[in-house]
Amino acid sequence: MAAAAPQPPSPPSTATAPGARLQRAWQRRGPLAWLLWPLSLAMALLVALRRALYRAGVPRAEHPGVPVVVVGNVVAGGAGKTPVVMAVVRHLRAQGLHPGVVSRGYGRSTRGCHPVHANSPASEVGDEPALIARACGVPVFVAERRIDAARALRAAHPETDVIVCDDGLQHLALARDIEICVFNDQGAGNGFLLPAGPLREPWPRAVDLVVHAGTPVASGGAPAFALRRALANHALRADGTPVPFEALRGQPLLAVAGIARPQDFFAMLQAQGLTLGLVQGLPDHSDFDSWQRPMDKPYTLICTEKDAVKLWRHHPDALAVPLQVRIDDGFFAALDARLAVVRARSLSSPS
Repeated sequence: MAAAAPQPPSPPSTATAPGARLQRAWQRRGPLAWLLWPLSLAMALLVALRRALYRAGVPRAEHPGVPVVVVGNVVAGGAGKTPVVMAVVRHLRAQGLHPGVVSRGYGRSTRGCHPVHANSPASEVGDEPALIARACGVPVFVAERRIDAARALRAAHPETDVIVCDDGLQHLALARDIEICVFNDQGAGNGFLLPAGPLREPWPRAVDLVVHAGTPVASGGAPAFALRRALANHALRADGTPVPFEALRGQPLLAVAGIARPQDFFAMLQAQGLTLGLVQGLPDHSDFDSWQRPMDKPYTLICTEKDAVKLWRHHPDALAVPLQVRIDDGFFAALDARLAVVRARSLSSPS
């Protein structure tokens, strides 16, 4: 039976996409961006002052004693760094290392330092750490101070020989050995700092590696590597059972996404030949506690892996679609080379 032609998804309403106008303004140096530009100068001053204080040792950055790889971004609104974190973690494991992951645990209801398990509620540990723990099977800890998370992780898992920090380029309290900056296909936008543009700090700045989707960005001399995102050819049930897309084609789907750019997820579903009967885009990190499933649309519910760790609590029939990332081969070779230097240095120097 031939698959039904994909239907164009309805755009998320402005009520579910706050800041959409500002996001558009951040892509060019138009009237709104120039109006906000004086405020961005204050932001630049604060960023410079904070970095200067850390360089002077007031306050002091702390190191957990094993190599630290920070994967983050310099733009607000999400850059797709967590899939890169997962790709890095899987690569390190394939190299025979024992990585652990630390994170702030954005959006969690708890405070302090907590371990994250495969079945940890996302509301208590954050959706991204919950996804990493479930999908990668490595030790994960969350804390406001990443150094607290790193120390707790090492105490609980002394075999850990490298720590990957999910987000944290601006979290200077955690000393790091390697920095990876991730950009989505919108790059650095108009190049202005918040609130006139999307940048949290001036770019380019010194990092070790740059990963970008779409058009390459200025990297300040750091090696830059292309990133391609694609959906897997299947979805997952809550128990991990795969559901091939072939079994879903020809039936209307209710697609829900609480991520920075939900329209990208919807477009990728359509590119797989799936029929979207209804789409709903929610704010990034939405907890879905107040989300109501449309009772008059008995469609199969489909979502991202990050949303599934929250949706499955109330909607165990939801199907989660894994996102696969492919980074140029040279990226992992460059990462291995830098990590080898760091490990050699740590072995030859006293703690």
